[in-house]
Amino acid sequence: MNCEIQLISIFFFSFKKLRMLFVWTAIILIPISFYSQKTAFLKISRDHHFLETETGEPFFWMGDTAWELLHTLNREEIIKYLDDRKQKGFSVIQTVILAELNGLNLANAYGEKPLLQNNPARINEKYFTHLDFLLKEADKRGLYIGLLPTWGDKFNKKWGIGPEVFTPENAEAYGLLLGKRYRNNSNIIWILGGDRVPETEEQYEIINSLARGLKTEDPNHLISYHPSGGKIASNYIDEEWLDIDMFQSGHSSLAKEYEYIQNRDSHGFIRPVINGEARYEDIPDRFWEEEDFGRLDATDIRISAYWSLLAGAAGYTYGSNDIWQMYSEGKIPSLDARLGWKKAMGLPGAQQMKYLREFFTSFEWEKLQPAQNLISSENPEDTAYVAASQAADFALFYTPEGRSFQVNLDHLNFKTSEGYWFNPRSGTSIEIAESNIFKNNIFKTPSSGKGQDWLLVLLSR
Repeated sequence: MNCEIQLISIFFFSFKKLRMLFVWTAIILIPISFYSQKTAFLKISRDHHFLETETGEPFFWMGDTAWELLHTLNREEIIKYLDDRKQKGFSVIQTVILAELNGLNLANAYGEKPLLQNNPARINEKYFTHLDFLLKEADKRGLYIGLLPTWGDKFNKKWGIGPEVFTPENAEAYGLLLGKRYRNNSNIIWILGGDRVPETEEQYEIINSLARGLKTEDPNHLISYHPSGGKIASNYIDEEWLDIDMFQSGHSSLAKEYEYIQNRDSHGFIRPVINGEARYEDIPDRFWEEEDFGRLDATDIRISAYWSLLAGAAGYTYGSNDIWQMYSEGKIPSLDARLGWKKAMGLPGAQQMKYLREFFTSFEWEKLQPAQNLISSENPEDTAYVAASQAADFALFYTPEGRSFQVNLDHLNFKTSEGYWFNPRSGTSIEIAESNIFKNNIFKTPSSGKGQDWLLVLLSR
């Protein structure tokens, strides 16, 4: 039997609610047939706060950003990319049919363009067989595709290449075509938008018409919306067809990801919330400003992810500056990409997302609720802001720079008996001696400073 050697980092928690036990780093043999698993259709949980499979298993959205994947990569490269992302624990790959980087007029790796005469009502079958291939290969690996029918510059050009080709009529026709073609593919999550929000009545009509076309032919799949930077979708699109809310916290080391989710219940519908575009690894920090702030790194990725999840997000999407655009030598880089997508797959932030997913899915993460009232010490909203969340029998505290903090144990939902420091950088943990847990209720991290983030885990008796 052909086998693949895979390193799995594992850690130990003596906790009755753990779904998996991790003890030490081990090397095991996994048959290649592991990749042949079939995905299930997704649905919204009964409380509308997370996603789950048809059988009721909570689904953890661990996304990767691959906007230009369909437009740029050939089939061998797609397999290489999917294999890597599967190994690193990603569950959702976000990509676009009508791509951002001149996706209408610049052909893909096989010389094909997506539309005939740039008419969304007339698709090019040869281009779409490439998408069919991606969906099939992703499904073999248990991966879902967060699929954008179009980038936003095709209905609201703004700073993009465009051209604007959508009308309400052809948008609905395009949605009908996509819905009919892919309604039986279980591993699709539709994502409308594409770094834009509608600004005119006609643009609203285009978005609603596209959604109506999709839903008419395809009632099986969930729909989300990817807005522009610093925005959450439901502030602009609060229609019944929007199943999953999504925000883009943007590419700034000063972003406060936890703020977006605090407003999720102020709208007409309660929905799961995903941070669908956050700080990209190795992108220039605040690239839109003239000053040089350096580049975002794995530390920024972790802060963004843990802040999002402890604030109540149902998932998080990682991004790399080279991978979103599938940059390679010989191409013109966007936003100062410099590594190439193949090298960028090995960046530390991506591996640390595997630790994150393994950690959260070892708990009943879907029952977590934000709980900032647990922190009784001063907690200024700076880059070291401590985030807190708890469920019925465990609580989590994320400190981005190792800042010590005091916990009001009277506000816990349970009586604590165990505590651990989880290291998001290595996926390992350090047990806290019981005598130290209750010492003035102050928790001092094993290390502190920029890049020294820790997650405190308190468990019930």
